[in-house]
Amino acid sequence: MTARAQTPPRPAALFDSYAISEIHRAAATGIYDIRGGGSKRRMPNLDDLLFLGASMSRYPLEGYRERCATDVVLGNRFAEKPIHLKIPVTIAGMSFGALSGPAKEALGRGATAAGTSTTTGDGGMTPEEREASALLVYQVLPSRYGMNPDDLRRADAIEIVLGQGAKPGGGGMLLGQKISDRVAAMRTLPPGIDQRSACRHPDWTGPDDLEIKIEELREITDWQKPIYVKVGASRPYYDVALAVKAGADVVVLDGMEGGTAGTQEVFIEHVGLPMLAAIPPAVQALQDLGMHRKVQLVVSGGIRFGADVAKCLALGADAVSIGTAALIAIGANDPRREDEYRALGTDSVAYDDWHEGRDPAGITTQDPELAARLDPVLAGRRLANYLAVLTLETQTIARACGKSHVLNLEPEDLVALSVEAAAMARVPLAGTSWIPGLA
Repeated sequence: MTARAQTPPRPAALFDSYAISEIHRAAATGIYDIRGGGSKRRMPNLDDLLFLGASMSRYPLEGYRERCATDVVLGNRFAEKPIHLKIPVTIAGMSFGALSGPAKEALGRGATAAGTSTTTGDGGMTPEEREASALLVYQVLPSRYGMNPDDLRRADAIEIVLGQGAKPGGGGMLLGQKISDRVAAMRTLPPGIDQRSACRHPDWTGPDDLEIKIEELREITDWQKPIYVKVGASRPYYDVALAVKAGADVVVLDGMEGGTAGTQEVFIEHVGLPMLAAIPPAVQALQDLGMHRKVQLVVSGGIRFGADVAKCLALGADAVSIGTAALIAIGANDPRREDEYRALGTDSVAYDDWHEGRDPAGITTQDPELAARLDPVLAGRRLANYLAVLTLETQTIARACGKSHVLNLEPEDLVALSVEAAAMARVPLAGTSWIPGLA
């Protein structure tokens, strides 16, 4: 008799190795998992969209002879001094505490060289960051860490944070090993003790209260500074509409692909909307209120390439904001330090233990020896180079679609590669005129 052929082992689709390891970890420890970074699951995203370049029915622009502008004005609804950007890419809020002092300085240097803005994040404004940043947006979060009227006036814009794409409805975390004496002093916290930021602002519970808070901030800053309102993408139509009615100059919409310094993994992977699904209803809200391009929409979450920027602008955004990509540009997840990442039980590609403060690149740490590894001048140049490439790629696509300004890109320039992406982005499935879900 011949031996029966062995059937190769087949892992379960639901109970794969990751699910099994997580169940074992939870059973052994009794606590949920915390990590940094963004979502790792596959979801419909900007890669599922393509541009329709010009040929006969549309004429492209000649790249070496015809201008394609990239400038953007943010906050000209009520503020006397709106923000003028040379490029449609800004740097998202990432706190001193989550990031090292040299990393914050590097972000300011790179943004300034590129002609755009950077953002403080939770925890207040450092002198190095203010000095390095020609345009600095000051975040007001539920924790109010480090907030004072003098810094509000020293900022160029104010961003009220109601939510983050990585954790809409949840607060932030900063473990004790990252709360150095300087971080503790800025936040009025005891050093070395875990800190969790609140998930909602303590002195308002809805849009009517938010309107009062915006008025207070305008009075403090003498109506000079634009007021942004940032929301995590979950109910973008209503959240954007309410932010506009409360008096926001700019709305920042953060998709679930956005990163975080540290939170529960269940938030990162299971709460919120991807950017592809969030932008169209946000734009629809602005259009229904007659405020599209009057109240600017800045979107963030998973932006990597100029094509991503161009697609967001074509869907109706005025600018994008980058966080994780900016950290990678200044040196995060550096493959040259692969041995050190492996010593931490990970590798340079998968490293997401930003909350632990042991970053070999010196970016997501408060360890003075590790932080000293990052040269803010060199890192700032790297960021400026990256922003220049993003801008050139965005211009290249805009010219190919016959646009003399990147903000002239429109949904008509896009098609989708899948039914899901077509339905979310509200653009036709490639090769058809069909937009799923629309009559």
